[in-house]
Amino acid sequence: MAIQAIKGVKDILPEDIPAWRHLEATARTIFENYGFSEIRVPVFEYTELFARSIGATTDIVEKEMYTFEDRDGRKITLRPEGTAGVVRSFIEHKMYADAQLTRLYYLGPMFRHERPQKGRYRQFHQIGVETLGIDHPHVDIEVLAMLHRLYEALGIKGLTLQVNSLGDSACRGAYRDKLKEYLRDKLPTLCGDCQRRYETNPLRVLDCKVDAEKFGDSPVMLDHLCEPCKAHFETVEAGLNKLCIPFEINPRLVRGLDYYTRTTFELVMGHMGAQNTVAAGGRYDGLVHEIGGPATAGIGFALGVERTISLMDTAGLKLPQPTLYLAALGKEAVAQALPVVHALKSQGIRVETDYQGASLKSQMKKADKCGAAYTLILGEQEIAAGTAVLRNMQTKEQTTLTFSNIVEELRAKMI
Repeated sequence: MAIQAIKGVKDILPEDIPAWRHLEATARTIFENYGFSEIRVPVFEYTELFARSIGATTDIVEKEMYTFEDRDGRKITLRPEGTAGVVRSFIEHKMYADAQLTRLYYLGPMFRHERPQKGRYRQFHQIGVETLGIDHPHVDIEVLAMLHRLYEALGIKGLTLQVNSLGDSACRGAYRDKLKEYLRDKLPTLCGDCQRRYETNPLRVLDCKVDAEKFGDSPVMLDHLCEPCKAHFETVEAGLNKLCIPFEINPRLVRGLDYYTRTTFELVMGHMGAQNTVAAGGRYDGLVHEIGGPATAGIGFALGVERTISLMDTAGLKLPQPTLYLAALGKEAVAQALPVVHALKSQGIRVETDYQGASLKSQMKKADKCGAAYTLILGEQEIAAGTAVLRNMQTKEQTTLTFSNIVEELRAKMI
């Protein structure tokens, strides 16, 4: 039996690559226009980083992380999300000492052991941003505006930006008590995870995919915000309205990670069912301090690459086609063609050829199939005459070129 890919992972084939490149290039351009710099962090970290940052009672830490011991007996985890590693790097390299505001973006694979289904993989890819250093609500607005701009540039319509505030340590305690009081009578009807989280982290109960429909009348954090958190959220709302960015308030939006405070948000697509979140994020003002750095405000988001690409119009995105197909007919022609092919490639001209010296009919079919704009024909007669024949594949016009000066003549004809 042939070895196949592991369940829940997916090969990204050559025909898929143009869409990936388009998304990545669009994101890079927009992020860098907003002053963000790329960072690349390892795909695995010490497990305690994720336990401390994401939260020990989250589904990710409890059920989904790929964790193993290395040869030194330390627990290592393949990264399930990007923020923790970026923040760890921010602290370790003392980036906070260089600038008041640090803007970073990243892209790459993440890993979670969950049931594979359409739009959800065990190795999946994210593009994300992190803004560290300032807790002003205008930073939140900038991040949300950048997310809106990205999907606008990708031509994806039908998305809804949902926003909420989770408050901070000053006001969340009172809300937590109110929520526990509300959940107390429902406990016998809730799943085992919800019953356990009722004691450890009741806000996480609202994020349960099993019991979500039971909480339609639950108290909401927006009604319990302290004055600073309320003012922060109102400024974010006003800023989005001023920039004409459509959004709706979802007072029961609770992200699945423990580090979020104040502004939290999701970009959702209505027709995608349970897997409708395309991008999500929020503010995490206590995270840097929680994992060993100085008190530093932060906000960011991550988008799912696979889900985003599934919403893109990829019809016009194709692999680069060769400019020239060199049809070398016979062994001698193949030998003569070799330096020509490499000289052209070194000058930036995409060239395809058949190193087997097949028949002209066979090679012209290959030239058509690969979409070459021109075909250079080199056979016994051409070698004897010191020439080659250049055929325009669209007009069928043919021109005889001098082989000794072939690279220069080809450049003049094709550029």
